[in-house]
Amino acid sequence: MAITRSIVEAVCEVAGAARVMRVQLEIGNFTGLIADSIRFCFDLCTQSTALEGAVLQINEIAGRARCVECNAEFLVQNPIALCPCGSGNVEILAGNELRIKEVELQNV
Repeated sequence: MAITRSIVEAVCEVAGAARVMRVQLEIGNFTGLIADSIRFCFDLCTQSTALEGAVLQINEIAGRARCVECNAEFLVQNPIALCPCGSGNVEILAGNELRIKEVELQNV
């Protein structure tokens, strides 16, 4: 709930007095956030704000890593990233994101 409330507050700050029609988020698989929980909390947190009734779109970002040993890039299904070559010496490239990607305001 606190994360969703922070998202709503950040969007309200940018939107000012404008009505928000749509918010698009990017949430990485490694954040520990559950998209359905964010959606549920969004409806509660937006009541009586410029975001009330806004559509929430969530793009879930798959985990991706690069092996430092063999330089291979690969998808990672869980936070314990092992390269197919067997190395655990990897750099996480994607999956930790939590970003407000886009906000659509009502045309006045």
